[in-house]
Amino acid sequence: METIQKMWKGNIRQYGMIITLVLIMLLFQVLTDGLLLKPLNITNLILQNSYILVLAIGMLLVIITGHIDLSVGSVAAFVGAISAILMVKMQVHPVVAVIISLLIGALVGAWQGFWVAYVKIPSFIVTLAGMLLFRGLTMIVLDGQSIAPFPESFQLISSGFVPDLFGGSGLHLLTIVIGVLLSAILVWTEWSRRQTQRSYQFDVEPTGFFIAKLIGMVAVVNLFTFVLATYEGIPNILILLFALIVLYSFVMKKTVMGRHIYALGGNEKAASLSGVRTKQKTFWVFVNMGVLSALAGLIFAARLNAATPKAGVNFELDAIAACFIGGASATGGIGTVIGAMIGGLVMGVMNNGMSLIGLGIDWQQGIKGLVLLLAVAFDIYNKNKAS
Repeated sequence: METIQKMWKGNIRQYGMIITLVLIMLLFQVLTDGLLLKPLNITNLILQNSYILVLAIGMLLVIITGHIDLSVGSVAAFVGAISAILMVKMQVHPVVAVIISLLIGALVGAWQGFWVAYVKIPSFIVTLAGMLLFRGLTMIVLDGQSIAPFPESFQLISSGFVPDLFGGSGLHLLTIVIGVLLSAILVWTEWSRRQTQRSYQFDVEPTGFFIAKLIGMVAVVNLFTFVLATYEGIPNILILLFALIVLYSFVMKKTVMGRHIYALGGNEKAASLSGVRTKQKTFWVFVNMGVLSALAGLIFAARLNAATPKAGVNFELDAIAACFIGGASATGGIGTVIGAMIGGLVMGVMNNGMSLIGLGIDWQQGIKGLVLLLAVAFDIYNKNKAS
């Protein structure tokens, strides 16, 4: 029991947000008469929130280093506009256009990272200027008009599904198989982690609790894939998201780069004295944010099948909210990729659920703002309690 209490106290924010997400889903499932968890709506939830989740991954790294990026929505819109000109007007092959667009995103990130890391202008000011600059450039590039349609192959990024190699009728069998394989990988990973902790004589969960946790995780994975299998299967964008989550989770937990980013956000002066190249790390975090902003812009443009001057409005607010709700600290140094994804899903489910019950946009904005405020207040309360 004492071990479980330690685990809960050490991960109270992450566990709390998982419980909150489940409760919000159950609430809207009841309020929408079961519509929220319908296969079609679950798929729509993934497609509608994919670009915000991509932005949240990049924003998390920025927030961990103690900075903020207000320009991501405008950068996403700008890159979407550039991609439309390349693919629609200049007939550039989609693969080449995507590569050019991501490189432009990297250059934008390098531009902003230079001012933040080397000139030492506060990131709030630099990215606020970037928000205005790239919104203006988007309008100039598009000349105030939308450009459409994109090539069908490009649209598949955001609207396509993984084909069923087993040719299932009425049920996407490949999705079921993937769910089983993911369950096996999950069980093996958790078991290996537990054995490693034991080998170093760390405290581990009681066996019964560990088995119950595994059963719950496997049940969630297979239920989720089964729901997707009853519709069209796994969306292409979900594969991309999964790859990003795995990659960035590995980088932040298992690499020197990840440890340096956490150290930088925890105490920049101490990190510098310890040999961390703080300016370089800050610069590359903003380059990474630029690339992911570009990727989010491409995903949004593919979903909308058009580049518009108003694309990306408020994307930065949703990404920032996802990170803070998911456990990132406003003072830097704390946060996880999985937590940011949970925070993004909380926001996404709330948006979707409130829309389904017919709640006006005014009420939606107010409720989302209140949830964000409470999440940050909860974080500060836990810090004060711990100290």
